[in-house]
Amino acid sequence: MHKSLGVRSHQRCEMIDVTAQVASAVAESGMGDGQVVIFVPHTTAGVTINENADPDVQHDILLTLGELIPRVRGGYRHGEGNSDAHVKASLVGSSETVLVEGGRLVLGTWQGIYFAEFDGPRTRRMHLAMFPSPAT
Repeated sequence: MHKSLGVRSHQRCEMIDVTAQVASAVAESGMGDGQVVIFVPHTTAGVTINENADPDVQHDILLTLGELIPRVRGGYRHGEGNSDAHVKASLVGSSETVLVEGGRLVLGTWQGIYFAEFDGPRTRRMHLAMFPSPAT
């Protein structure tokens, strides 16, 4: 089963918790056990799994990426002014795979799924592919 979800960012760089959206889609699918692949089809955004109990972690991730990959830097050749967003998205990655057991996402106690926006604000898409485990 496949599902496409909309994600709206409100800042240029932002970590948006999409765990509940993904969990809801998995529940709606009726899948018991298996896996869900979350794919972000954008070259200036990504998806990651990280701490969901302390918002300072998302702040620190964005801060560190911003320091390592500044928005303005001599030598960028891409003419749209968002080269940093492309590099950040490449480092974060465009997909994550999460196990599903009993219709629920298998995440650690403090883990959440985050849409990582690096060139917002924008309206984006996130695609889910759900793969039930074969019946045994």
